[in-house]
Amino acid sequence: MSQKIIPSGFGLIIIGSEILDGRGKDKHFENTKRLLEERNHLLRYVMILPDDPALIMEKLKWAMARSEPFFCCGGIGSTPDDYTRFCAAEAAGLPLEFHEEGVEILKKRFGERANTVRLKMVEFPRGAKLIPNPVNQVPGFSIANGHFLPGFPSMAEPMTEWVLDTYYERGKDRVTRTLVLRGAREADLVPLMEEFIERYATVTLSSLPKFVEGGTEVHLGLSGNLHD
Repeated sequence: MSQKIIPSGFGLIIIGSEILDGRGKDKHFENTKRLLEERNHLLRYVMILPDDPALIMEKLKWAMARSEPFFCCGGIGSTPDDYTRFCAAEAAGLPLEFHEEGVEILKKRFGERANTVRLKMVEFPRGAKLIPNPVNQVPGFSIANGHFLPGFPSMAEPMTEWVLDTYYERGKDRVTRTLVLRGAREADLVPLMEEFIERYATVTLSSLPKFVEGGTEVHLGLSGNLHD
């Protein structure tokens, strides 16, 4: 096994028209964020995409061009609306082919029912690494900096955990604090925030103005590694 790395953070792409049109509710964001936080990793971006191959391919190319790894949940089955395997191969510039070990897993899992339709579930980009699925044994795959998982949260959650513990070291301990400035106005604090960001580049700063009874207040959020 190659040496584990400490990433700068992770991305998350969730694929499924049923989430966008209200037929289903997403759980991938909540599950992934929790698993990352337990290991002191940051979630850098999240996007939810419809079952649109052109858009999926565009966003996968964008994600693969970035430095941080990402998880992609959904669309790796064998039905006509499952485009992710094809789009991942196109985005990585690789052909699709049946994964030899994956085929053996499905033949063992389904026996005589391991027909062409089912075997398509292990037609992955050339060179992909398998991600074991403890629920029904149908694997996901990793290619480039992407880890591709089923759309079922009950499967994606333990598979995400396996990827994190197999390929990545825990991140550094982080500290998060919120400073509430009562009576403050955000615009008056901009020069101070700009100076802070320039001086402490490794600390994440966020600002949230609020209108409260009797006036205004600003909530300044600070987050950074404990020993930086």
